[in-house]
Amino acid sequence: MNDTTSETPDTSPAVEQDLVDEDIEYPGEDFPGQDDESAPPHPVNWHLLRADELEAEWYALNRWVETLRRTYGLPASVIPPFWHRHDELRWELSALHLHWLCAYHPEQDGSAPFGWHRDFADARQRLREWVAASGTRLDRDRPTRQTSWPGEGPADPVEDVFVADRDHDFVTYVAEQVAARREAEDAFYAGADPVTGEVRT
Repeated sequence: MNDTTSETPDTSPAVEQDLVDEDIEYPGEDFPGQDDESAPPHPVNWHLLRADELEAEWYALNRWVETLRRTYGLPASVIPPFWHRHDELRWELSALHLHWLCAYHPEQDGSAPFGWHRDFADARQRLREWVAASGTRLDRDRPTRQTSWPGEGPADPVEDVFVADRDHDFVTYVAEQVAARREAEDAFYAGADPVTGEVRT
């Protein structure tokens, strides 16, 4: 019996490959829902995550999106480089990621992956719409345009920003998001009673 292993790389979505710049330092590899197959997948409410959880979820989602776009050869019109800067793309991709985790969970039935691929086709169409509406491109990004409602001030002007290094931009953006969340946590706990934990008014 030949016990040599094949050198052909596995490019299935189940493989969490290291697809990012080796010079960039990422947090640990133990991402929620990625390696612990015994843990049931759970919805991710990005508004409620604590700072450490937020950082872990960001990197878990980023690695999965990298694998997804390479596995299926997705163009920037579906998943643009700067998807992380657009809430609508983050929520859509996060939901798709959760759906994938559920479909490929060891306790799931064998037809679940087919259902995921069917829903993936629908998600790709929505992603195209989000990308077109936001105006983000392969080599540049701009904030998603906002519509001012009656009584509101004018929306901020939207200008294209050219970004030379996507991975560096991602790391910087996530660090800013995590720092802001940690600052909000510190402010909340600073107003809490040290004994009861209740917020002082």
